[in-house]
Order: sequence, then structure tokens, then C-alpha cells
Amino acid sequence: MAKLFSVASWNVEHFDDDASRIGRVVKFLNDQNPDVFALYEVEGKAVFAELTQQMPKYHFHITEGQQTQEILVGARGTLSAFFTQKLEFKEGNTFLRPGALLTVTVNGDSYPLLFLHTKSGNAPVGLGIRDDMLRRALDFRKTLNKASPNGKANYIVLGDLNTMGMKYPFQKDIEAEVELKKLDADAKKRQMRRLGKTKPATWWNGPGSSIPPSNLDQIVAADHLKFKAFAGGAEADVRGWASLGTDAEKASWIKSYSDHSLLLFQVEK
Repeated sequence: MAKLFSVASWNVEHFDDDASRIGRVVKFLNDQNPDVFALYEVEGKAVFAELTQQMPKYHFHITEGQQTQEILVGARGTLSAFFTQKLEFKEGNTFLRPGALLTVTVNGDSYPLLFLHTKSGNAPVGLGIRDDMLRRALDFRKTLNKASPNGKANYIVLGDLNTMGMKYPFQKDIEAEVELKKLDADAKKRQMRRLGKTKPATWWNGPGSSIPPSNLDQIVAADHLKFKAFAGGAEADVRGWASLGTDAEKASWIKSYSDHSLLLFQVEK
């Protein structure tokens, strides 16, 4: 199969105006050489200046609103790409993060990429809002299908989907695996599927954390799309702390970069 374009998706926790950290993060991102990327939790103006300096061949877009954390999207200048901020996935809450929709056109075919950072938290309200956001995001495929020449949109939903389950008393917890099963079932109804990753867990706060490594970052794609196969046949490569060997190495990487690993995948024809 031939490469069409590659995509990197990375939550850089509280990505603000720490100059030394910005330099490290942008270099790591640049080293992955993605054609398209999204960074979540962007908070500082200095991030944009460093990106434009180290990645001059990209065009950049960012969400705007009352939320404090934004999604920043970059696309290689050689790509035809159209950016739209989507508010309908905010579940009526002005402080929730909007979706960032980047439609990439390659060889005359459009590939809508919806980057999302859904509601965090394992309280019932967190799960409820998150579930509603994801349902709206998946349902958006119906609209895209109508605009597609063959009725089958090349749609991909991805990002920090915070699939962490719910805590509730009286043994009524909903484990993260159950939330993921529901996401898979909802995706299947829209002819979509969640891509397998080289490592299941993408978030961890290090050895001192009371929360174990967690499977929070996901990619859900139209089931007719094809992707490059990485180790073990996985269609998304997890890069960062999750790919390191010892806890000490992982802790050092988390401190230097982020508690989330980066996801990379490649769309092929």
C-alpha cells in the first residue's frame, strides 16, 4: 500500500510558557515527522512561536473559546487542508473544549479528521458528558457521508478521549474496559472501528501515582480505511514513556515531556 499521509496526536499536559520544556516537546514532535499533528492542552502563547521557528514548513490552527486549554493543529504546507472549529461536541457547556476538524485532501479524496479532548473525570457527570460528546462526534459521520461522492466518508475521530470509566458506591463502578466496549459498539453502528495500538496504556503519572497506566488516547476510523501496520500488526504506534523499559526511564520522560505518550498512524491507499 502507498502512503497518503501520517498523523500524530499528543496531549502535552498543561503546555504553557515553560521555554525549556517547549523546546524539548517541539523537537520530539518534529522528530516524528508527521504530515498532520494535534497537540492538546495548549495554554501558552510561547508554544506557537517555538512551533513556527522549529517547524516552518507547517501551517497552524488553534481552537478558541472560554476554555483555558486549546487544541493546536498543524499540517504540512504541501497538503491541502481546511480547518473548522466544531462547537456541537461541547454538550451545551461553553467551558468544554470544542472539536478541531481538519479536512485533508489527497489525490482528490477528502479525509475529515476530528481532534477531540473529551471531558475528564471518573464521576458520573464526567462519564455522562464524555459519552454524549463521543456520540455526537460519531453521529457526525452521517453528515459527512451525505457530502461524500460515494456516501462513505473517510472519517477519523481521535484524541485524548479520557476513557477512564466511572467510580460509584455500592459496587456500581463502570470499569474503563466497559466504557471502551461501549465506544466500540457505538462506532460499529456507524461503520467505524477503534484502531489497535502498539501499547494499550498511553497515560501515566509515573511510579509514585496511585493511578495505574491508563488507556485514554484513542483513534476511531471509518472501517473501510487502510493504515500502515506497526509492531504486532497494530495500526497506531505509541511513542514516548510507554515504549521505554524501566520505571526510572519512564518517569524521566514524563517529567521532561508529558504524562501522555504520542500516537502516530499513517493512512494508506
